[in-house]
Amino acid sequence: MIWNESKECMSRDEMHALQSARLVKMVERVYYNVPFYRKKMQEMGLELGDVKGIEDITKLPFTTKSDLRDNYPFGLLAVPRSEIVRVHASSGTTGKATVVAYTRKDLDLWSECVARAFTMAGVTREDTIQIAYGYGLFTGGLGAHAGAERLGATVVPMSTGNTKKLTTMMKDFDVTAIACTPSYLLHIAETLEEMGDLDKVKLKTAICGAEPWTENMRKQIENKLHIHAHDIYGLSEVLGPGVACDCEYHRGLHVQEDHFIPEIIDPDTLQPLPAGETGELVFTTITKEGLPILRYRTRDLTSIDYTPCECGRTTARISRFKGRSDDMLIIRGVNVFPSQIESALLEMGEVAPHYLMIVDRVNNLDTLEVQVEVEERFFSDEIKELEKLTKKIATVIQHAIGLAVKVKLVEPKTIERSMGKSVHVIDNRKLI
Repeated sequence: MIWNESKECMSRDEMHALQSARLVKMVERVYYNVPFYRKKMQEMGLELGDVKGIEDITKLPFTTKSDLRDNYPFGLLAVPRSEIVRVHASSGTTGKATVVAYTRKDLDLWSECVARAFTMAGVTREDTIQIAYGYGLFTGGLGAHAGAERLGATVVPMSTGNTKKLTTMMKDFDVTAIACTPSYLLHIAETLEEMGDLDKVKLKTAICGAEPWTENMRKQIENKLHIHAHDIYGLSEVLGPGVACDCEYHRGLHVQEDHFIPEIIDPDTLQPLPAGETGELVFTTITKEGLPILRYRTRDLTSIDYTPCECGRTTARISRFKGRSDDMLIIRGVNVFPSQIESALLEMGEVAPHYLMIVDRVNNLDTLEVQVEVEERFFSDEIKELEKLTKKIATVIQHAIGLAVKVKLVEPKTIERSMGKSVHVIDNRKLI
């Protein structure tokens, strides 16, 4: 919860007043300390006095991932290097790495945000939690670890890479909570099932993030492991995990609004969209010291709800992500998101949540093949049953995305598992 002086949840007016005061201070700080932003604001004819509160946020320039890469590694710092106590960075697989930096106060803020998120998920100091995100330059492992310690829970810094050892420790240490990617959690569940250990663990809660996942996948995780699964959101450019998380009602992810101002914009016109409409999520940090950021375009597509939640929290909630504006596939003029395929498959209830989309271009025509794992029994049945299921899946997907696809059924474990972010798309058109 975010409280006012009366120890009550902040009203919208109170939150706006707090955000406005912090925004004005932050804009002044980046204007004087970050040449990149000062130049941007000057080019827009923007003077410091023009930003008087949150209502003026649309006057500020946007920031993109390419801006961070262009200022690699420390061109966006708002403090001297001597005040930076940690750096994180993206993998840089699609270009130069994006580097983010933290002061001691930033790390304290981060751990507080993650602790709040874990509290929303029902984790307490009585819990033992495995952190199964990768540790290192990726923000997931260390961010989740610090938040769990801030909460007072017992932390098992498992990282990724040895699933059987993880499941052994899960049993031996009486682990009750885990933080990892949703796809890796399904892999953990498969491993427990293969070992006959599903009923030997005391797991009750999972906090999953770092990749998009659907409501159907959440339900599958919960049914398979008999736990509550929560969605945590964050990105290194803004802070890391803990920017938002869903509560027990799963009616959207609560944003830590006292530290981040969310906006929803039309990704084409860049104009603000009203509450309830789907668009691109934009964040402005208002308390970060080391690398504050103005109106960062996340590329994540969602909507926002400012009404109070059933849990009692009054912070804004962002809906489960519908895809990314830059991950969207355009196939024969049709916009396709991997999450649409995943949702369609999980609704069937006859196939595993493991799939791979392969996009090719044959004779100048885009083609889409969807490989789907099915149970071993289908390959021992009559060929007609396999063909029947193939046709059924193709029909379900076509109804979901409005595009005819080729479906190929594959045996269990054929599609490579990931202990990090799952790879669901191979777009061979990029190689042509």
